Amino acid sequence: MNVGVAAQAAGLFAVTNVDDLLILALFFAQGAGRRGAAARVVAGQYLGFLAILAVAAAAAFGASFLPDPVLPYLGLLPLALGLKAAWQAWRNHRDGDEDVPAGDRAGGPKALEVAAVTFANGGDNLGVYVPVFATAGAGAMSVYVAVFLALVGVWCAAGRYFATRPVVARVLGRWGHLLLPFVLIGVGALILVEGGAFGL
Repeated sequence: MNVGVAAQAAGLFAVTNVDDLLILALFFAQGAGRRGAAARVVAGQYLGFLAILAVAAAAAFGASFLPDPVLPYLGLLPLALGLKAAWQAWRNHRDGDEDVPAGDRAGGPKALEVAAVTFANGGDNLGVYVPVFATAGAGAMSVYVAVFLALVGVWCAAGRYFATRPVVARVLGRWGHLLLPFVLIGVGALILVEGGAFGL
């Protein structure tokens, strides 16, 4: 494995995925105390990132499954999931379930929900990965993919670590069910606005 390419891949991954750490920590906090929730978050993160890599690789070889004008509308995915989470938090508050941890209340995150948010939040990743893959060649691209997939695991471990630190866990346990909808809605709105969806 070319060490220089691997180092470039690691730097590229870190720069394009910093925002995922907060979202992962929120997902892990939402699933705290729920059997299998952490595995679903990891599976969803890998699923979403594999989809990003598949689209980037295909586009690098000239097959564009997602035309550029469509990319901003991916913001509708986290926006819809954020609205759903906000509705669930409001409904539980109205029913007097405020003391129930977010993971018990929501049943924890589902793998496909995590994958959808990861993929939708990957528009900037696609914008960077496609030209890098197109110029890297097959050998270097395989190094990029291997490093990226290894670092997804590191990101998941870091997200879980942050979510389980006593101070952070207390904050996320108490406010995570309110913070997650705002973060998802914010991510969705940012993708829509920055991409110029609906003429924004």
